[in-house]
Amino acid sequence: MTDQETSQDPGDGKSEADPLLAERLSAIGEEEGDRRAQALRVGLDDYELEDDDLDVIDSQDDGETQLVYGKALPVLAVVGRPNVGKSALVNRILGRREAVVQDTPGVTRDRVSYRALWNTTSFTVVDTGGWEPDAKGIAKSVALQAEVAVDLADAILFVVDSTVGATATDEHVVKLLRQSSKPVIVVANKVDDARQEAAASALWNLGLGEPWTASALHGRGVADLLDHVITILPKESATAQAEVGGPRRVALLGRPNVGKSSLLNKAAGSERVVVDELAGTTRDPVDELVNLAGKTWRFVDTAGIRRRVHMQQGADFYASLRTTAALEKAEVAVVLLDVTAPISEQDVRIIDLVLESGRALVLAFNKWDLLDDDRRRYLEREIEKDLAHVSWAPRVNISATTGRHMEKLVPALEVALASWDLRIPTGKFNAFLAELVAAHPHPVRGGKQPRILFGTQASTRPPTFVLFTSGFLDPQYRRFIQRRLREIYGFEGSPIVTNMRVREKRTKRS
Repeated sequence: MTDQETSQDPGDGKSEADPLLAERLSAIGEEEGDRRAQALRVGLDDYELEDDDLDVIDSQDDGETQLVYGKALPVLAVVGRPNVGKSALVNRILGRREAVVQDTPGVTRDRVSYRALWNTTSFTVVDTGGWEPDAKGIAKSVALQAEVAVDLADAILFVVDSTVGATATDEHVVKLLRQSSKPVIVVANKVDDARQEAAASALWNLGLGEPWTASALHGRGVADLLDHVITILPKESATAQAEVGGPRRVALLGRPNVGKSSLLNKAAGSERVVVDELAGTTRDPVDELVNLAGKTWRFVDTAGIRRRVHMQQGADFYASLRTTAALEKAEVAVVLLDVTAPISEQDVRIIDLVLESGRALVLAFNKWDLLDDDRRRYLEREIEKDLAHVSWAPRVNISATTGRHMEKLVPALEVALASWDLRIPTGKFNAFLAELVAAHPHPVRGGKQPRILFGTQASTRPPTFVLFTSGFLDPQYRRFIQRRLREIYGFEGSPIVTNMRVREKRTKRS
């Protein structure tokens, strides 16, 4: 049978659900399911398996997967006045030309982060714009930038042009840096040879300790500087301290000014965080224990994620670092959407960020009390078009300001977390696969029809399934399997991960 002769592809989204499938699966007892799974497992011995394949198969009954929170790399911020060589130093640290370098003050206006590696130690290096000596706004801008650098980085490289020496702007910033508990390293840049080192010694007067001489242009002294940097950086960023157990962790996500802080305040019953009509008020994630429906939750209010990271100014860039770290620490994410405005590309990108992290998902449509009939019709079309890929996520219509329908948030969170923790026994899962393949076999491709040899749920949080196959399964067919899993077992509010391992049959030896 050729490709054209195959019946309708079950992966095209048009095949109808089998209403009797759940009934047939429920009729299969645990003992019968285990017997079938064991028979399929024995059949795998005829195929070339790898060592980690056996680990996946043997770990199938280990129970609940321990949640491992994502490790946030320590953050090293490179700060200083315009044209002192910050971007050139960043390029030296990275070992490649990434940051734009030009002999003109103020080339770097945005905050850009890069992953760096030195002597097996990984960290995030942040290239920042220079502090402009604006007569009107110097105090405000310098204070803001220094506050961000101090609060949201784990260590700071304060770069000074040794050929010019410390200026009034440098000394203004130093006063703020000296009040912090964060390590600050003074880098005397543009020390191209030993004859210029004497001028750098004057930077002792800044009161931040020994100045480290370096030439970002030629690389002189940068290796010694990095050797020192990795001795003061923590193993992981303070933005993601490990936390296991305790109240379930809920990250509040959404674009700026969507109502995240208002929701946290209403849930906490107090003005816990600043709320203002100006978008981007929140900089740091704020952890708050709240009691909803008799249960304690740990809510994290995160700064709004702007359209593009490289477009962000000042605190906004560092807010994205913190937001990502907060999501990595969370178990379930509540993505707030403003129903009074069209669903935007930003909204979809934030939802995709949750999917990539593997966290459970709840969609909260905020400002529902402001929704009129005309906007409601457009909203339903937007949801159908832009959010079809997360149609499995629980939807809650709320008003964070008035507290309307806040009580519906808890059941949605519980459903999403229960799905996130759900484990299907191996016997049941293989019975499910057998019934599915019998009713909807994989289409023949190139004269061959791949078979599913064995399947197991390797882990939970999120539910992750591994399929051992004799050939490559079409992406559409894998999505078809996921849809059927949701129809039978729910998984409402949780992403499903399906991994495939193609294994060849052992060659017979004479």
